[in-house]
Amino acid sequence: MIRLILIALFISSSIYAKSLKVAVAANVRFAFDEIATAYTKKSGIKIVTIVASSGKLTAQIQHGAPFDLFMSANMKYPEYLYEKNLAITKPKIYAYGMLVLWSLNSKINVSLEGLKDKKVKKIAIPNPKTAPYGIEGLKVLAKYGLKKQLYSKIVFGESVSQTNQYIYSHSADIGITAKSVVKSPNMQDKGKWIELNKSDYAPIKQGIVILKYGEKNNKKNSLDFYNFIFSNSGQHILKKYGYIIP
Repeated sequence: MIRLILIALFISSSIYAKSLKVAVAANVRFAFDEIATAYTKKSGIKIVTIVASSGKLTAQIQHGAPFDLFMSANMKYPEYLYEKNLAITKPKIYAYGMLVLWSLNSKINVSLEGLKDKKVKKIAIPNPKTAPYGIEGLKVLAKYGLKKQLYSKIVFGESVSQTNQYIYSHSADIGITAKSVVKSPNMQDKGKWIELNKSDYAPIKQGIVILKYGEKNNKKNSLDFYNFIFSNSGQHILKKYGYIIP
């Protein structure tokens, strides 16, 4: 009986060791899907992806969510988790994110000046309370004196993903989102977009950490996947999706 239990436990742990749970900021989900596929093909280890805003994922990790790694949209949240002893690696920048202005409305002039047009009723932006892309997006509007003028038109998405849904469904006429979204295979031919001047906002330093749970659950595989993200293969994929590589 004891032997059967030990065999069952061994099989169970072996299967479990073949997967990793990764918390992923919404802006990087398309690039991450390709990275995860490439890694699984190479290693045989399945990657389970949990996508949300960086702030929401941080709150879940604080409350004990069983994630092995965390890929954030900024450095603030990984640094916070490291300080709270919830991460075992110091936060490291895996990419710099870029902002774009994107619309699927053919009647809209896709430009900052065009945001003032009466045809633009709703402007989607990620919520700055939880999404770093929202913080920097509002900075761009503020720099050009547009934040107060347009604030009544702004609809905040909980994350980059929800912001994209607003734009894609025409619930918003135009929006500020991540360049990685419009560079993804499913979206690159949808609508019109322009890249916002990167000198108009702070560099979006996106950080990654291996979490305490990752050390406890599967440190070897967590570290292997972490290293794959920084390999030539992982960095090439991020660059393809419009990220600037450190």
